[in-house]
Amino acid sequence: MTDTSVTTHAFDAAVDLFPVREDHTEGHTHPAYANMVGPFGGVTAATVLRAIERHPEVLGSPISLTVNFAGPIADGPFDITVRPVRTNRSTQHWSVELAQAGEVTTTATAVFGLRRPTWSSTEVSAPAVPVADSIEPTPLPDYIAWARNYRMRFTDGAVPAEGSAENSDSTSTLWVDDVPARPLDFASLTAMCDIFYPRAFLRLGKAVPAGTVSLTIYYHAGAGTVAAQGTEPLLATARAHRFGEGFFDQSAHLWGRDGALLATSHQVVYFKA
Repeated sequence: MTDTSVTTHAFDAAVDLFPVREDHTEGHTHPAYANMVGPFGGVTAATVLRAIERHPEVLGSPISLTVNFAGPIADGPFDITVRPVRTNRSTQHWSVELAQAGEVTTTATAVFGLRRPTWSSTEVSAPAVPVADSIEPTPLPDYIAWARNYRMRFTDGAVPAEGSAENSDSTSTLWVDDVPARPLDFASLTAMCDIFYPRAFLRLGKAVPAGTVSLTIYYHAGAGTVAAQGTEPLLATARAHRFGEGFFDQSAHLWGRDGALLATSHQVVYFKA
């Protein structure tokens, strides 16, 4: 693993891995990104992405990533098998497994690729909201360790207070950035795609048991656009479409400087209510 000195950002320590050799690497959970059960799903997804980025055969930058959370990850070390399934002229397909004590906890597939200049158009627009500096942070409950690494400034759909009524809409919109500040890269963008609390909480006005089963991220920006974001906050919005029979979906958009759409994500969440 790399040298994680005092100056290393907690996020970089959380996604740090040993060098990839023969399609294998190892990592360790980090207490700063703990969730109610196991680590924050966003940091697990970011770790999977980092394993691909560190592979000596990697081609280009991420186009899409799907992570399936098959079982809980215990505090401690884990093994990652990361394998390029096929490499074409412009795209490269990956298969990843994260395991502990020989048991798989997480599976993933990814597509990396070489981007090139083409005609482009964005058919959705960033929501019109007040500038980030004009909004006071609204943190998630303090007992959620991973959330303390982000500054969240909600313009809509903040975490319901105790005793809240049900809502007819599941949309949350917020500005989000790392605490302390950290320049954006693909790994941190990946983690931020999962910073939204479960949409069922907002609809029901209360917390219920819930956990992500599968998360897919589509990256709409190349490395230059992502790097140009620097430490500026992202504008993030998420909503569900259907709740029922123990599962609901959630779609999200993450916007950067000048209204650039950086990523969209879609996930399926298990819940009890």
